[in-house]
Amino acid sequence: MEQRTNEQVAMRVSALTIVENIGLSAFKLAAGLLAHSGAMVSDAVHSASDVMTTLVVMVGVKLANKASDKEHPYGHERLECVAAILLAVMLGLTGLGIGWAGVEKISTGGAGLAAPGGLALAAALVSILVKEAMYWYTRAAAKKTGSGALMADAWHHRSDALSSVGSFIGILGARMGLPILDPIASVVICVFVVKAAVDIFRDAVSKMTDRSCDDATLQALRETVLANEQVLGVDRLTTRLFGDKFYVELEIATDPDLPLLRAHEIAEQVHDAVERDFAKVKHCMVHVNPAEKHP
Repeated sequence: MEQRTNEQVAMRVSALTIVENIGLSAFKLAAGLLAHSGAMVSDAVHSASDVMTTLVVMVGVKLANKASDKEHPYGHERLECVAAILLAVMLGLTGLGIGWAGVEKISTGGAGLAAPGGLALAAALVSILVKEAMYWYTRAAAKKTGSGALMADAWHHRSDALSSVGSFIGILGARMGLPILDPIASVVICVFVVKAAVDIFRDAVSKMTDRSCDDATLQALRETVLANEQVLGVDRLTTRLFGDKFYVELEIATDPDLPLLRAHEIAEQVHDAVERDFAKVKHCMVHVNPAEKHP
């Protein structure tokens, strides 16, 4: 039930994002063309490309929430990481295209560039406000659902807001008599977009390569295990990320004189405590070792 609810939240947020991006990109494209602003046209293309990336997020979340089956007994969570990687590649290519267009205009020394109209300035301001609002809205949903792809989409909104700040500055400067600032703003947009793409790519790859949980999570796990009075020590604790969840493997030390059935009961108690206290644990495996006796 929780997975279905999280999936519904992600789908609703993504659908709203698509509607917002289509409307905003159309508005910015019209403003950029009418006001002769290359930076605003570039920003419009960026917003339009967000529609494709959000569709990738939706597909990734949908597939990642599929139940385990015979061919995939460990589930499909890593497909969300695949979606995030595709999103990062698409975002990076978009950013490089925007930057190249700006560099070409700068290389001409700004020849033939006209100062953008006031409509482009207004469009940049609207874009900043809308995108920043969508960042906070999508970020809240990502935290609620634990969706890495949705969080990547949230930062996509934040990168859009920052790029629109660059557009605003470039357009304002161009209207003050420095039209070369408009393509310079396009290059600034490129830097923000490519940086966001690299961060998303690195995070997704990290989650797909069995990276361990952070030190704070490991310490919290250790404390949960040792809270059981029958556990005399933790011989081994390893974790590995699996999409937005993680696996835990434990070796605990108990009294060597305990009957097998009692040792098994302690292992089950530890297993249940870990999966109860850590909602993102997909599975916990516990092995019991006899504690060493000291003379």
